[in-house]
Amino acid sequence: MSTTRKADLLQKRRWRIRKKVFGTAARPRLAVRFTSKHVYAQAIDDEAGTTLAFLSSLDADLRKEKLSANIAGAKSLGVAFAAKAKAAGISSVVFDRSGARYHGKVKVFADAAREGGLAF
Repeated sequence: MSTTRKADLLQKRRWRIRKKVFGTAARPRLAVRFTSKHVYAQAIDDEAGTTLAFLSSLDADLRKEKLSANIAGAKSLGVAFAAKAKAAGISSVVFDRSGARYHGKVKVFADAAREGGLAF
């Protein structure tokens, strides 16, 4: 399969998911994105178009742990994101997996965020 075809299929999956997942101020959308090296997570209020909380594996505090885009990195980033979201006043979110299948590191991230106190 060519890389352009693969990218097109991924974008179609993202659009399909985003039709159903919508974040509000009371319950923002938790968008998680895994690249080959890093993990990015943000809580988004889609009504206002603003990001309420953001955390990535490139954060200065998390760089000391040398997190990567694997299961161990997803677990520690999920717990750290839940703490940051709680500090921002966010207690429940809608999970947006950004087109990735809900297994492996995506599932570990979601479970770690739940353990950290976020309600999905």
